[in-house]
Amino acid sequence: MKRSRPRLGRRPGICRIDQDSTRTHGFFARFGWYRRRDGSYVPRYRAFFGDASHGGKRKALRAAETWMKKVVEVANKGKRKRRGTAGRRRAA
Repeated sequence: MKRSRPRLGRRPGICRIDQDSTRTHGFFARFGWYRRRDGSYVPRYRAFFGDASHGGKRKALRAAETWMKKVVEVANKGKRKRRGTAGRRRAA
């Protein structure tokens, strides 16, 4: 029976880069998009977490996930939460 590797869960905004020609190996994290004046979209927050600089693949992924959590907290800090009161009227 073939032994399968456990799949890592889906991580929105984090992707793996393995490019041997430029010796680039690591995880690239992006969050939040904005539109430039020329009409193109670019990520508002982005960072690269290299395997060599973080001590391996797993540590680089862990660093990317930690960074993503912090960025999401900072980006959502000033936003108001929606309440389910749409369409309701106050009793007079």
